[in-house]
Amino acid sequence: MPVRPPRLVVIGGGPGGNQAATTAARLGADVTIVERDVIGGAAHLWDCIPSKAMIATGNAMSFMHRSPGMGLGELDAAVDVDALKRRIADILEHLKRSVVDLLTSQGVHIVRGTGRLLDAHTVGVDTGAGAGDGAGNGELRLEADLVVLSTGTRPRIPPWAKPDGDRILTTRQAYPPPMIPSHLVVVGSGVTGVEFVHMFRSFGAQVTLIVSRQQVLPDRDPEVAAALEEDFLRRGVNLLKGARAEAIEREGEGVAVKCDDGRVARGSHALLAIGSVPNSDGLGLEAAGVEVDDRGFISINNHCQSSVPHIYAAGDLSGKLPLSSVAAMQGRKIAEHAMGLHTRQHRHLDYDKAAQAIFTEPEIAEVGVHEAEAFASGRKIRVTKVPFAANAKALINDDPRGFVKIVSDPYTGVVLGGAIVGRHAAELISVVALAVTAGLRLTDLLDSLLVHPSLAESLADAAD
Repeated sequence: MPVRPPRLVVIGGGPGGNQAATTAARLGADVTIVERDVIGGAAHLWDCIPSKAMIATGNAMSFMHRSPGMGLGELDAAVDVDALKRRIADILEHLKRSVVDLLTSQGVHIVRGTGRLLDAHTVGVDTGAGAGDGAGNGELRLEADLVVLSTGTRPRIPPWAKPDGDRILTTRQAYPPPMIPSHLVVVGSGVTGVEFVHMFRSFGAQVTLIVSRQQVLPDRDPEVAAALEEDFLRRGVNLLKGARAEAIEREGEGVAVKCDDGRVARGSHALLAIGSVPNSDGLGLEAAGVEVDDRGFISINNHCQSSVPHIYAAGDLSGKLPLSSVAAMQGRKIAEHAMGLHTRQHRHLDYDKAAQAIFTEPEIAEVGVHEAEAFASGRKIRVTKVPFAANAKALINDDPRGFVKIVSDPYTGVVLGGAIVGRHAAELISVVALAVTAGLRLTDLLDSLLVHPSLAESLADAAD
């Protein structure tokens, strides 16, 4: 009797679910993926990619404003909202097709609809109208030996705000918004908030950022946050520090954001960028015995297993770092673990070594140990820092803003982390991330023969 391949059902077609599906299929599983909206995932195709496409357009406009420094005459351009919408739609359609083609090429079955757990081994799928593409008209029952939950998150909306898609917007209503705001009030100074500040300031909007604490990016290196604040102020962004929004009201053709200290920020539009909540409700977790934490995220172990061992969680739903790269890595690790692949050492995912980037201008990227956190905990570290102002390629680009900072062990020279502020920081941090993951030493960076002239030379300089 031939052995039946294990049946893996994935609920959610984001980076985590897709990677789990394709990897498990290659390893011999019978895989079905259930998605009610966009194959490719909301974070990837609704949030991350559209925002970065808009930021790229904003960066092009910023470059034109700096053109005299490149030996060019002054250039200028206005945003064509319709053209921008078409550009975003074209990118998303291309990426969606690529993901679907990859899944089908690996033999993954795609079911359109809303999935939920009926019990620990049965997934019900509502394929009726209103469930995704409305490809069916009933409920399917899928028997599963293994389940991966990857349904992501949605923007958090506080009780004192009522987004209307017109003047009061969530992040997903701003890709792009109905019109380019004349004055945008951004509520939330985390990663998403500061990216929107940069984006719309580049488009020419006046921007006010409400900062509930005393620095933007409150969980990041203070020196990095200070560099971003300096650039915001230089570009005319109004920072309301130490103010927590508590109400948003429409005032004619504008909005008023009221803060707990009595200050009021007025503008043409308001944007909420204050975190997200998990899409765990309606998943049937209780029926299957899957535990969640007090925020609604699924609790997982090092293998991304939930409290029910054959049910895994990946991506934002797992409550770990909300990054597409982390979700995809979780998906691969899940597939390998679920399929019993232990022919090589199984290295657990170390979330502390995940590289992160913020696509402002200048870009910001970090990985590993933060200088301020290390000092606060009493950990001994060595910190070396080099400004891009000393880099030939930065001067050629007429953009010497920012720096490279590397954190290392003072005794062994092993690279523990780093932070980069400047052009192409998101690309350059990959070198530091590799060093952190592989346990490389400063001498490994210093002895590398890098391209000249290049921004990467500052990595070697910082290792000296």
